Amino acid sequence: MPRITPFLWFDGQAEGAMNFYVGIFPNSKVLEVTRCGDAGPGPKGSVLVTSFELDGQRFNALNGGPNFKFNEAVSFVIECADQAEVDWYWERLSDGGSTNACGWLKDRFGVSWQVTPVLMLELLNDPDPGRAERAMRSMMSMTKFDIAALQAAADG
Repeated sequence: MPRITPFLWFDGQAEGAMNFYVGIFPNSKVLEVTRCGDAGPGPKGSVLVTSFELDGQRFNALNGGPNFKFNEAVSFVIECADQAEVDWYWERLSDGGSTNACGWLKDRFGVSWQVTPVLMLELLNDPDPGRAERAMRSMMSMTKFDIAALQAAADG
């Protein structure tokens, strides 16, 4: 059965990024590290491609050089069950990176993540348009999501 696997392009940081991510997400593991041989393209023994799983989702990472950079056009969403999960992922992924509005951050490698409580989507899709609007206004004022504040705002 075909599988869609994100393939990330790094400039010499593929192995470090893989180890960073595997150390954060549960049920994660290194699958394979492919190194350059005599034919290159990099120095013999240097990492070319890594394969790993983050909570069961397979990823590949390539040391492709400086030609391409990550941007916010592609991000990975982490759906968090509670505030403890939001805090856990936020603190670890933003360490050495930068944060932005509405639960977005860039990690130290430039990869964009959205650390989002499941409740946020439930509130935005609330059948009561007033609750949904109050939740949206609250969300727009946040960097890291505060679930209690979102719930309080929705409740009016």
